[in-house]
Amino acid sequence: MKGRQIAEQIERVGLRLQLRKAQAEAGDIVLLYGDESEALTHPYLARAWAKRGADLRVPAPGQAQKVAMIGSLDHLTRQLIVHTSPTKRSSDFLAHLEQLDRLYAPKPGRATTPVVLVEDNGPIHLSKLSLAAIEARKHWLTVEWLPKYAPELNDIEVVWHDLKAHHLAHQTFGGTQTLDRAIHAAVAALNIERNIRPLANPGISA
Repeated sequence: MKGRQIAEQIERVGLRLQLRKAQAEAGDIVLLYGDESEALTHPYLARAWAKRGADLRVPAPGQAQKVAMIGSLDHLTRQLIVHTSPTKRSSDFLAHLEQLDRLYAPKPGRATTPVVLVEDNGPIHLSKLSLAAIEARKHWLTVEWLPKYAPELNDIEVVWHDLKAHHLAHQTFGGTQTLDRAIHAAVAALNIERNIRPLANPGISA
């Protein structure tokens, strides 16, 4: 990945994101870090061990199924907002934007703070459907595009790792519906933890 990065772009965007963080902490904007991940019905193994030279394996029935997670992390509150879906398509990204509408879009009687959403250049963000949806929200939503191959600039990465390593690890789920319910329960538990410790040592996920 390092060989594919353009150092000047990484540095430039990194500096701009530091400014965005300062703006969010001053209350001038809401800063969101967006990304997609997925969870599996088969166990996610964290802090587990195996004998040297042996593969780490846990018996699990059937073939693993997955649930996609389309989410945003609020920089200031450290709260995670997640839409789940069987797929990771532009329509799923739009469903997540509708979640953000309910939380941040201008409404009568509600003070509106401009929102900056940090996203990578993934195809579901750059489709005609997604770009049109972003354009329709330009009166309150701005997208800060990340350079290619720069996950270290996206603060949500470590939160996905935290969600799977601490709240979904070492469990086998009977199907995608059970997993979907578990994801939302895990997000709620994670948000309670992060509300108690809102700026607890954010870092880079493995």
